[in-house]
Amino acid sequence: MLEKIKNNFNTQTWVLIPIAIAINIAIGQLVLVLKLPVFLDSIGTVLVAVLCGPWAGALTGALSNTIWGIAIDPSAFPWWPVAAMIGYMAGRMAQWGFFKSWWKVVVTGFVVAITAAIVSTPIAVYLFGGITASGSSFITAYLLQTGQGIWSAVVSTSFLTEPVDKITTAMLAFAIVQGLPRRTIGGYPKPEQVEVEGGEGEGGANNTQMYIAIGVVVLLVLFAAFMLRNILGG
Repeated sequence: MLEKIKNNFNTQTWVLIPIAIAINIAIGQLVLVLKLPVFLDSIGTVLVAVLCGPWAGALTGALSNTIWGIAIDPSAFPWWPVAAMIGYMAGRMAQWGFFKSWWKVVVTGFVVAITAAIVSTPIAVYLFGGITASGSSFITAYLLQTGQGIWSAVVSTSFLTEPVDKITTAMLAFAIVQGLPRRTIGGYPKPEQVEVEGGEGEGGANNTQMYIAIGVVVLLVLFAAFMLRNILGG
């Protein structure tokens, strides 16, 4: 086990982790200020997970929320177990070959979303009473007003927002990876996990996958806006 953990870390891993943490906090804080019904605070975590491995991803997620909570927003700290599990699961999915084409990345995002929903629900209920600083709490509050119990409202909100958020996160990370030079990717511990299927690493294949990923992200953002408008606009 110790050897497997050590295999996730080399010099480039330790360089990438603080960059990934900065990406997580910057985008996550912006989304929080804008009260959007998603999070997008795990893009850096997924990047580390797929390029370096699940343990590096878990460490990045845990450190992101810990530093975020200490330095900027204390309410971010209790979510570190969720962030760690996001990194771990994203890394596992990459190990199983689910980060090699855009549609497999969609599957990765969905599996990570289910994991995040399961881990985050008790935290949201017991520590925050279901209402957090996230924009998704508007949905929870609306569902509570319709007569749903707190567990039902939080679970419903999670299963509405988490897939959109985590699939978007995974697709953005995928687009970033496909835009990186192959020489750069080759310096990370797990470069084979992000090789494009059927493209043999060719730039054209990578670009096609990157453009598809960006297109899927745009569609997901439009879907999230439509969903929020229909839920809250009545």
